[in-house]
Amino acid sequence: MSGGASREPRGAEGASRPTGRSDGWWIYRGTGEPDLDDRLIDQLPPPPPWRDFDGGPVAPDPVPRDDAEIRRRLGAPGAGVRASSAEETDLVNAALFLRRPLLVTGPPGVGKSSLAHRVSRELGLGRVLRWTVTSKSTLREGLYAYDAIGRVQEASAREALDAADPSGGPKPGTDPHSLGDFIQLGPLGTALLPRETPRVLLVDEFDKADTDLANDLLGAFEDGEFRIPELSRVRARMPEVAVHTDDPDGTHVVRHGRVRCRAFPFVVITSNGERALPPAFLRRCLTLEMPPPDADRLAEMLAAQFADGDGDERALMIRDFLSRALTGGTLAADQLLNAEYLRLSPGGPDESALNGLLHALWQRLDEVGSA
Repeated sequence: MSGGASREPRGAEGASRPTGRSDGWWIYRGTGEPDLDDRLIDQLPPPPPWRDFDGGPVAPDPVPRDDAEIRRRLGAPGAGVRASSAEETDLVNAALFLRRPLLVTGPPGVGKSSLAHRVSRELGLGRVLRWTVTSKSTLREGLYAYDAIGRVQEASAREALDAADPSGGPKPGTDPHSLGDFIQLGPLGTALLPRETPRVLLVDEFDKADTDLANDLLGAFEDGEFRIPELSRVRARMPEVAVHTDDPDGTHVVRHGRVRCRAFPFVVITSNGERALPPAFLRRCLTLEMPPPDADRLAEMLAAQFADGDGDERALMIRDFLSRALTGGTLAADQLLNAEYLRLSPGGPDESALNGLLHALWQRLDEVGSA
């Protein structure tokens, strides 16, 4: 990929332009709209020398698409998608240029995870790989899984078949596909496969992670590679093994048990800011703090999901929603989406019934589970 001439960010028809200054160096313009004229990602300049990777064999392009999932999260293209702020667009582009993860913080429901899908749709980067973190998540879970029990069971079945038919296929342990069939790359492992263009990886709800996971991730993010010991041990007789990836029906040939990226993935790590992260981890990330949405942003989010219903009633609902949020509680934007869906549904509740439901629909998140 080579750098191109600077471009003036241009919004898609019907989408507002990013607020504040607009820079010609932007590749991601903050509209969330696909560019049908050219591949913007091809304008990404070479990486810094300390972030240049040379992995192979290169996985074939194009990457898998998941337009239905992106539409579910963002709405249809051109349906009033909000433009990012200048600060948000600056940081996304800086992360792309520097090949560094982007840590996105903010309260629930402000669109942190949607940012990964916005970047993917605008830059044409295909299906977003998603790793939803829990308190039990480990680095290995994100990289790969090996089904040792399943492989032993298959080996036993093959031995029984070979005993019945000595002229059968390869013996257990000699067929490279026999091993690769039981190795499944995780979202992080798939994102680190060598490609000419970066994949988008969403590491969601990082607050829930064990305290060691942030430190464990440093090596993978800094080195852009990892090893699969089960393949490394047999690399002399199985130098290349095809394994499964996190993409539907996806496979990739791993050479000598080592996966090393070529284009470092665009990584979005979401956090509610409930826990302090290690300084060493923060040093290797760029940090974007998303504020709670205002009335204009909520209106644009609703317009992206609902073709009808704009007007005074919607404005009144947004005002009531913000009024409840300002009383000191925590609300998420999808709670407003739920209310608007019921309001617009032909067979849904009437105005009186909906007003009675709003207390439950707009339950403050800090009240859920409290005595």
